[in-house]
Amino acid sequence: MDLEKLRQKLIAAAKATPPSDHVPYAFEKRIMARLAAPLTMDVWAVWGRWLWRAVAPCMSVMAALGVWVLATMPPADSESQNLEQAIESTLLSSDDVAGE
Repeated sequence: MDLEKLRQKLIAAAKATPPSDHVPYAFEKRIMARLAAPLTMDVWAVWGRWLWRAVAPCMSVMAALGVWVLATMPPADSESQNLEQAIESTLLSSDDVAGE
């Protein structure tokens, strides 16, 4: 539809309708003044929007690092042996220092 024709029809319909008494005094002036006023920026809304945009990249990085860690882990048998040796050497190292 042609926008100019639509505009003309809307203006004609508005002119044909008499103003109602239900509209408060100077209502249109208040609305126009409010539309002309600069918009205030809600900092929390902007912060929240950026955080929600960051969710997908953070989740993908977390998943990739999780797969990488699981892929590079040594087999379970050697890990328990290494842990046992580390605990034993830690406990015995305090005796070596005290004995000197």
